[in-house]
Amino acid sequence: MVPIVSIVGKSGSGKTTLLEKVVAELTKRGYKVGTIKHDVHGFEIDCEGKDSWRHKRAGATTVVLSGPGKIAVIKDVDKEWPPEMLCFSFINGADIIITEGYKKAGYPKIEVVRKTKSLKPICRKDKNLIGIASDIKFKSKDVPRFDINDSKGIANLIENRFLRKKTANKIDLMVNKEQITLKPFINELLAEAIKAMLSSLKGCKNPKQIELKIRN
Repeated sequence: MVPIVSIVGKSGSGKTTLLEKVVAELTKRGYKVGTIKHDVHGFEIDCEGKDSWRHKRAGATTVVLSGPGKIAVIKDVDKEWPPEMLCFSFINGADIIITEGYKKAGYPKIEVVRKTKSLKPICRKDKNLIGIASDIKFKSKDVPRFDINDSKGIANLIENRFLRKKTANKIDLMVNKEQITLKPFINELLAEAIKAMLSSLKGCKNPKQIELKIRN
C-alpha cells in the first residue's frame, strides 16, 4: 500500500497545524499527499436541508457530490473502514497518506506533545513511534525529537523513511476489505501479466497506474 504516517497527540496539542505545514512542505517538494482525519466521535457533512441530506434521508446508501473541481462521497458502512481501505477506495495517485489521529493503530506515527496539554508522550512505548514534535526540550533516546514548528525537519524524516524507496510495479491488493501482502516475486509477476494483457487494448499503452476491481 501507499505508506501511511499518523500524526497523533492529545486534543488541542496542534496536530492539525503540524499536519497542514508538513503537507504543504511535502507538496512543495513535488509529492502528492493524501490526508485522512480520524474522528472517534463521528461527524456530519450532509447538513440538514442540503440536497445531499435530502438524498440520504430518502434512503440512498451512497451519495456523491460532483463539481468542476472536486467530489465528495457520503456512504453508509457497517463498520469503520481502516485507512488502507479508505486509500484503496478513494485516494488515487498519492505518494503518501498522512492521517490525523489513529494513535492506537499500528502505523508509523509522529506524536505532538505540547506542554499546556501534556508533559510526556502518550505513545512513548509504542514501537511504531518514529518521531516527536514538541515545545518541551526533553531528551528522547529512541526516536528523534523536533521543535513543534519544525515542519521541514519532520518532512525530511518522512521523505527519507518512506518516499525515497519506491519500487516499480507495486501492487496494492485488497480482498474483502483486507490488505493482502504480496511477496516481491508475486508482485512483479502479477504486474507484468496484467500490463501484458492490457497492452493490446485501445488507450492502454504505457499506463502509469492501473486499477482493477473484481466483485463476485
